[in-house]
Amino acid sequence: MDFLDGREPQHDLTYDDVFMVPRRSDVASRHGVDLASTDGTGTTIPLVVANMTAVAGRRMAETTARRGALTIIPQDIPVEVVRDVVGWVKTRHTVHDTAVTLDPTTTAGEALVLLHKRAHGAAVVVEEGRPVGIVTERDLEGVDRFAQAHDVMGTELLTINVSDDPRAAYDRLHHARRHMAPVVDHDGRLVGVQTRKGAVRAALYTPALDSAGHLRVGAAVGINGDVTGKAEALLDAGVDVLVVDTAHGHQDKMLEVLRSLRALDPQVPLVAGNVVSAQGTRDLIEAGADIVKVGVGPGAMCTTRMMTAVGRPQFSAVLDCAGAARELGKHVWADGGVRHPRDVALALAAGASNVMIGSWFAGTFESPGDLYTDPEGRMYKESFGMASARAVRHRTAEDSPFDRARKSLFEEGISTARMYIDPTRPGVEDVIDQIIAGVRSSCTYAGASSLAEFAERALVGIQSTAGYAEGRPLHTSW
Repeated sequence: MDFLDGREPQHDLTYDDVFMVPRRSDVASRHGVDLASTDGTGTTIPLVVANMTAVAGRRMAETTARRGALTIIPQDIPVEVVRDVVGWVKTRHTVHDTAVTLDPTTTAGEALVLLHKRAHGAAVVVEEGRPVGIVTERDLEGVDRFAQAHDVMGTELLTINVSDDPRAAYDRLHHARRHMAPVVDHDGRLVGVQTRKGAVRAALYTPALDSAGHLRVGAAVGINGDVTGKAEALLDAGVDVLVVDTAHGHQDKMLEVLRSLRALDPQVPLVAGNVVSAQGTRDLIEAGADIVKVGVGPGAMCTTRMMTAVGRPQFSAVLDCAGAARELGKHVWADGGVRHPRDVALALAAGASNVMIGSWFAGTFESPGDLYTDPEGRMYKESFGMASARAVRHRTAEDSPFDRARKSLFEEGISTARMYIDPTRPGVEDVIDQIIAGVRSSCTYAGASSLAEFAERALVGIQSTAGYAEGRPLHTSW
C-alpha cells in the first residue's frame, strides 16, 4: 500500500480518515477478483465472524462458511457444547441451507418463533423425513396460536433434487414463481432448502471447506484456567482455527499460553490477540501465533477507549501490525471498527488477511439472540460486548458470589444494545453480499486481481471530515 504523493501521515488514522485513489487497471470484471486468504484459515472471502456470544452460533457458522467466511465460537461456551456445534456444522450441506422443520402437530405459535431462525422465512413440515408442506408467516396471519401446522401449511410442493446445479434450481424456482423450495434426495427425504438468492450465491461464492470437504468453523479460548486442556478438547472436536483471545494481548500470560499451545503442535492456524503495535505483533508471533488479531477499542460494543484511554485508531494499527507480521512471514486480522464495506476494503488495503466483524452481523436472523419487536414494529436483536457486565456474569457463573460481585464492578463494554434488522438485508448473507460487492469493486479500482495484489497496489490518501462527509449518499435533496 502507498500513500498518495508519498506523504506519510503525521498522526494515527482510522478508516474515516482515509480514502482510496483509483489506479490504472487491467482487471476487467469484479468477478475475476480472487478474495481467498493466504493465511491458512481456508476462507474464500476475507471475513471472520467475531467470537461474541450475541453473534457467533451454529446457524451463523454454517451460513457464513457456506459463503466462504469463518465463524469463531466464543470462549464462554462450554467445551461439550462447542463439540456439538462443530459436529453439527461439519454435517451441514455445503450448498443447501438447513431447513427449519416442523412436525404436522407443531402449533402456529411455536412456528412463529422458529420462522425467523432463517432468512428465507419459511418452515418445512416433515413426516418420516419427507417434506409434506410449507408454512410461511403469511400462512399464520390471523390464525389461532394453537392451530397445528397441518391445518395451515401449503401442500402444493415444488421440490429441488439434491443433484440439481444452482442454475437448474434457480430456473425451476423462477418458472414456478416460488422463492424457495425443499431440497430432497433420490428417496424423497429432506436435505435442506434452496432459494432463488441461494442458488445465485452458490454460483458466486466458494464454501470454506476443510480437507474432508466439510464446512470450516473455529473456536476461541481465553488465557486463564486450563487453557491447554480446553484447547486439546477443541482440537479433538475438529475446529479448523484456534483463537486465543483476551482484551490485552501483549502480556506475559498470553505469551506463556501461546508457547504451551504451540507445544501441542496444532495442525490448524493459531490466532492470538488483541494488540495494536508492531512490537506486540512480533512478540505474539515469536511466542507461537500464526495470525495476530489487531484492535483495541474500535468495536461498537466496546467502551475501552472511553474508560481507559487505551487503544489506537484502527487503520494505523492494522497497517503497523501487518507490516511487522509480513516481515516474519505471518498475518494479521483486523478486528472491529468496520461499519461500511469501504472500511473492510481499507483494512485489507492496510494488509489484513481477514476482517473480523461482530455487531454488524448481530442484527441478522442468523445471530443467536432472540428476536424482539419495538413499539414501532421494527425487529431487533440484543447485542453486548464481551467485556461487559452481562458477559462477565456468564463467564464467572461458577465463581463464588463474592468474586462475581467484585468482578462485576469492572466492565469495558455495553451490556445491552439494539441491533435492528435491516428489512432490505435481514440475513447475514445479505450483508455479506453488500460487503463483498464493495470489496471486489475496490480491488478493480486498484487494479488488483487478488488480496495480495490489493495490499500492494492500494493507493491511499488522507481526508478531512468534510471530505468523508462529501462521499456519503444523500437520501433526500439538500
